[in-house]
Amino acid sequence: MPEPIQASPGSAIPGPVALPPRNRRPRRTGPPGRLDPYLLSLALFAAYAALSLARYRHLATRSWDLGIFEQAVRAYAHLQAPVVDLKGPGANVLGDHFSPVTALLAPVYRVFPSPVTLLVAQAALFALSAVPVTRAAARLLGRARGLALGIAYGLSWGIQRAVDFDFHEICFAVPLIAFSLEAILARRWRAALLWALPLVLVKEDLGVTVAAIALVVALRCRRDSRRDSRRTILYALAVAALGIAATLVVLVVVIPAFNTTGGYDYWTKVDGGSTLLDGTGDKLRTLAWLLVPTTGLLALRSTLSVVALPTLGWRFLSSDDHYWGTDWHYSAVLMPVVALALVDALAGARYSPCPWLRTYAQHLPTAVAAAALSLTTTLPMAVLTEPAAYRKPARVIAVERLLDRIPDGATVEADIRPSSRLTSRCRVLWVGDTGGITPDYIALQNRRDRIRDIEARARQLHPRADYSLVGTVEGYVVLKLDS
Repeated sequence: MPEPIQASPGSAIPGPVALPPRNRRPRRTGPPGRLDPYLLSLALFAAYAALSLARYRHLATRSWDLGIFEQAVRAYAHLQAPVVDLKGPGANVLGDHFSPVTALLAPVYRVFPSPVTLLVAQAALFALSAVPVTRAAARLLGRARGLALGIAYGLSWGIQRAVDFDFHEICFAVPLIAFSLEAILARRWRAALLWALPLVLVKEDLGVTVAAIALVVALRCRRDSRRDSRRTILYALAVAALGIAATLVVLVVVIPAFNTTGGYDYWTKVDGGSTLLDGTGDKLRTLAWLLVPTTGLLALRSTLSVVALPTLGWRFLSSDDHYWGTDWHYSAVLMPVVALALVDALAGARYSPCPWLRTYAQHLPTAVAAAALSLTTTLPMAVLTEPAAYRKPARVIAVERLLDRIPDGATVEADIRPSSRLTSRCRVLWVGDTGGITPDYIALQNRRDRIRDIEARARQLHPRADYSLVGTVEGYVVLKLDS
């Protein structure tokens, strides 16, 4: 170790200075806040998972989708065709919606065969999407504004509604769109196209979204001064054509090939524009929710907002009013679009010649974060503040005991809520759609005793079979086929 250098009288050196050890490397530190996106993502994952599990714990399944996707993933996990008996005996799920991406959950499900596996996986995917949103916002706007916009995105109503809707395949689309749009904002054109391409494996309509992303890449790449920009434009146009072609092939060839009717069941829900003016109030409210509390309308200044048009188009052209509003899971894929469009618009507004716009952009991140926090008090995640959300009610325990009397491997005819407790261990058919199969058991939710004579209902469903009552608890009833 060298001796400290001593200051001589009158020297400018204030005191002894020790030389650094030769073998010690300087400590490397990243930019401040580099961990913010990941810490926020972990917090959101905990909240999303808690919300999904609270709903499951309370036997509050809202749709048969959880059972449908569990049947598909269970089949994939056992290296079988994705037969979903809830859609009809022997129905292949690829003949309903083209979502082979769900096979990625098969290895985890094989280890943890439960609908909870799907719910936790969905929570993780939604939470992951907050990483590119927060990261892009922090890079372009600074740490504080980036974190504010990340919180606003994570608590956005579209994501909360989707988490509250049990499970759906669009949970894979949300992070893919977010990473793709983040890459566009970072001018990483090819990465943006590569992130977008897997969307064609998530759902049949998302090929058009791939095309929209590719066209945005081509448009923005024109302003790029790098040499390979012309080649990138050609790649983007090729990806756009591929996205459109994939949608057409899936709708016209692939899905009909797996569908027992040889067609696509959802054509009847699109009326080619004749219903565009129907439900105008609902559609305008959805647009207002999409643009006002989440972006303060500023997202409209960004070309990224174009990516939302395909999803809004098929929803508003549909004759099914479920697609028009803000409920369910349909708006989740729009949340990363409007969030990153806002980031893009804010970055540009800083250089606007209009003083009011610069001031508005300066305060908007705080405003949208405050709006998201305020609206959360009326959205699904508000239940996490209630102690009851973390306890399984006694009535649910009683219902589960009743359903446990159905043996593993049995064939069961069930409706929504019993099915989500049985698909991991039984063959479950939808009530009234057994295709001539006489099930071993019938499990129904008989809310408010709407079915006065349950055994007569069983005879109506299966006139040639006799069923006896196994038990009835808290509005749920189980019947067994007499041998």
